Amino acid sequence: MVKLVEGEVYHVFSKSIAGFVIFNNDQEFLRFIDTIKYYRVKNPPLKFSIFLRQLKSKNRNKFKANKEKLVEIVSYCLMPTHFHLVLKQLSEKGTSTFISNLLNSYTRYFNTKHNRKGPLWEGRFKKVLVENDEQLLHLTRYIHLNPTTAYLVDSPKDWQFSSYREYLSVIEEKNKICEYREFFDINPATYREFVEDSVAYQREAAGIKQLVLE
Repeated sequence: MVKLVEGEVYHVFSKSIAGFVIFNNDQEFLRFIDTIKYYRVKNPPLKFSIFLRQLKSKNRNKFKANKEKLVEIVSYCLMPTHFHLVLKQLSEKGTSTFISNLLNSYTRYFNTKHNRKGPLWEGRFKKVLVENDEQLLHLTRYIHLNPTTAYLVDSPKDWQFSSYREYLSVIEEKNKICEYREFFDINPATYREFVEDSVAYQREAAGIKQLVLE
């Protein structure tokens, strides 16, 4: 079992029960992203409903700037049945607390919206220690290529629900949630080439893996 340590970076993964689709539309994807923003903060001072209203106001950055965080988000990708997060743990039990709050909150939202009961996620979340910056860089590429590997889009930049467009600096600064500059200095054009040159390879590798597993 991986022991979660302050200051370390982890690849965190969780999927739905039996491949159940948990993100059915833009609203649900964006709700999960807003939930990430909220629960990364230690002891949020506002109710989530008030926080959501603040996101639409001129004070949208005040909540994040003035509060201690449990984790930093390094990169992420949401898929219809699962998600990937790369997190730096900032406080004791920060990752476990963050993920528990995140999954429980989204489950309540999803079950209420769909008139559903019961668990949404398959067991405990999985986590892997990221040991160095080179491994981290390749991990971000793998995560950002998930939507193209699954043939959801032709290019990763067309998938709105990952941090790839943050890395390319094509979205406004106020909408960014990732902190990655302490690990590597991203040149958007170079990073885009680094990622998109591997689209075909990752699709092929995923297909071979599937054949082996079967």
